Amino acid sequence: MRTINDFNFKNKKALIRVDFNVPLDADLKVTDNNRIVAAKPTILKILEDGGSAILMSHLGRPNGQASPELSLKNILKEVTQVIGVDVKFVEDCVGPVAEKAVADLKSGEVLLLENLRFHSEEEQGDEEFAEKLSRLGDIYVNDAFGTAHRAHASTTIVAKFFPKQKCFGFLLAKEIEAIEKVMRTGEKPITAILGGAKVSSKITIIENILDKVDHLIIGGGMTYTFVKAQGGKVGDSICEDDKMELALEILAEAKKKGVEVHIPVDVLAADDFSKDANTKVVNSDEIPDGWQGLDAGPQTLENFKKVILDSKTILWNGPVGVFEMEPFAKGTIAVGNFIAEATKNGAFSLVGGGDSVSAVKQFGFEEKVSYVSTGGGAMLESLEGKDLPGIAAILEE
Repeated sequence: MRTINDFNFKNKKALIRVDFNVPLDADLKVTDNNRIVAAKPTILKILEDGGSAILMSHLGRPNGQASPELSLKNILKEVTQVIGVDVKFVEDCVGPVAEKAVADLKSGEVLLLENLRFHSEEEQGDEEFAEKLSRLGDIYVNDAFGTAHRAHASTTIVAKFFPKQKCFGFLLAKEIEAIEKVMRTGEKPITAILGGAKVSSKITIIENILDKVDHLIIGGGMTYTFVKAQGGKVGDSICEDDKMELALEILAEAKKKGVEVHIPVDVLAADDFSKDANTKVVNSDEIPDGWQGLDAGPQTLENFKKVILDSKTILWNGPVGVFEMEPFAKGTIAVGNFIAEATKNGAFSLVGGGDSVSAVKQFGFEEKVSYVSTGGGAMLESLEGKDLPGIAAILEE
C-alpha cells in the first residue's frame, strides 16, 4: 500500500482529492470543520517536503450546475485558518484558468480548485474530464475516504493517469488500516455492536462479519425484529415483519459459526415517540400494546458491558436507542463508556457509520476510542466486503 510517506514532494505539485463536503449555515459559514482538520497532516507533509498542494473536492449536490451557495470559495477562509497557510482559490477545476493558477503555484503554496461537481462529468466518471484534472499535478494523492466508494472522475478515474505516481494520504491510509484491524487482523475476542432502526440496512454487514467476529451485539430498532421473530411481544415498537425470517436465519448462521449474539433482554419503553412520553422498563419480549421500546434497559446494559470489556477488538456501528431524545440516550452513552473503558484497557475500537459517529461526537467519546471513521457510506461498503473503487484505483499498478 503506497502512502504519502513513500514520496518526497520537493518541487512536485501534488493533486490531492480531499473531502471538504462540510456543512454550511445560512450565512455560508462552515459549522463543522472536522473534514478539513482531518486533511491537514497530508497537506502539511507535502508543503514541508517543499512541494505545493492542489486541493480538489465537491460540496453538496449541484448536479453539474455552478451555484454560488455551493462554491468552495465559501470555505476558503476556514481552510486557510485550519491549514495555517494563505490558500489560493481558482474559479474552475479544469481548463485554462485552472492550469494557469497551477502553473503560477510555487513550492509551499496551496491552491483550492472550484467545486468538482459543477461539472456533471465528475459524477459520471468521465475519462476526458479526469485527464484534464490529471494535467494539474505530478503526483495524485487520494485522501478522501468519504467518497472512496464512488467511481467518480476525481476519486478513481484520474488515478490511471498517474501509473507510478499515486498514493494514499494519511487519512485514507488510517481508514484502511482501521477496517483491516477489525476485518482481518484484529486480536480476539472481536465484538461488533450493530444498532440503528432496520435489519434490512445491516443485512450485508451482518452476513459479511459473521466469519470475523466472536460476539454480535444487536441494539436499536433492529432489536424488535429479532425479538418478534422469536415469538416475543413488541407492542408498537419499530419492526420489519417481512425480515423476521431473515432474523432467524442470521441467528441460526451465527450459532453454526460459533458467534454469540446478544439481544436486549429489557428495554426502556415509552407510550409515545416523544421526549415527554411516559416510560417504564419492561422485558424486551413483553412490551405492552401502545408502548414502544426506545432504549436498552439496565439488565441489557450490564450484559453488554461484560461482553465489551472482555473484547480486544470492537466495531461500533449504530446507536442502541433514540439518542437524539435525552430520555432515550442513556443506553448509547453507556455503550460509549464501556467502549472507552475497553479502549483504555488496550482494546482497539473503531466507530463508523453516520449515527454512531454523531453520538460519539455529541457525547464526547471522540478522544476515548481508537478511531472514528470519516466516511459513512464508504465505511459501510467496506464492512459489507465490497471493494471500494477509490482504493482499488491506487492499488492498481
